[in-house]
Amino acid sequence: MNLDIIKKLAAEKAVEEIKDGMVVGLGTGTTFHFALLKIAERIKSGELSNIKCVASSKQTEQKANELGIPLTTVNELYVPEDEKGETKNDPSLTPIDIYIDGADEVDADLNLIKGGGGALLREKIVAQASKRFIVMVDETKLSHKLGMNFAIPIEVLRFAVEAEKSFLESLGSAVTIRRSSDGEHFITDEGNLILDAKVNAIENVDEFASILERRAGIVEHGLFRRELVSKVICAMKDGTVKLQSNSVS
Repeated sequence: MNLDIIKKLAAEKAVEEIKDGMVVGLGTGTTFHFALLKIAERIKSGELSNIKCVASSKQTEQKANELGIPLTTVNELYVPEDEKGETKNDPSLTPIDIYIDGADEVDADLNLIKGGGGALLREKIVAQASKRFIVMVDETKLSHKLGMNFAIPIEVLRFAVEAEKSFLESLGSAVTIRRSSDGEHFITDEGNLILDAKVNAIENVDEFASILERRAGIVEHGLFRRELVSKVICAMKDGTVKLQSNSVS
């Protein structure tokens, strides 16, 4: 079965989770593109109404605007009152009802690598602000341990890019500075650079993530611990869709 068809199966299954009146986090990437089209279709048909959406990248924001999908921002969701003093939103720690996005790699414990599209920082912000994070993948994204098939994207300050590259190499990683199709450095939505660190296999995701989080100059990393994940929807090559819920999320 064509890979795009498989991705579309996972995406459309994930969009079924969206209900009227929800605040929805919109992901970034090739699999989420199919979800975005389905959300727009459901809005246009009247099947889905009164939703507000938060885009995890400028790219998704632009596409959502083109498709007529109503947008808000993370900051607006945390403002409890409007200018008249009337309550606008519930300023809880998780004002987004559901976040739908893909992943570059998923391990057996439902830890993720994300950031292949370069939006890992905003994606993690949206994930942390969401009550539920639904991950949609095809079976090629599954692995026994993270890092076996995909490098870890690590967003770093331009000021420290060579220092952080050396640091990651000291941990045994093969590191490259990500470049755009024109050969220039890839620049994130927040104006930073991305280092892609190939580590082969991560034995302890929490420990490795903690090492990265203690390092000044690293803005964010593409390891998404399993506690962020509510459910993984995986489309298989034979056309079936498998669901795995996370009991600790």
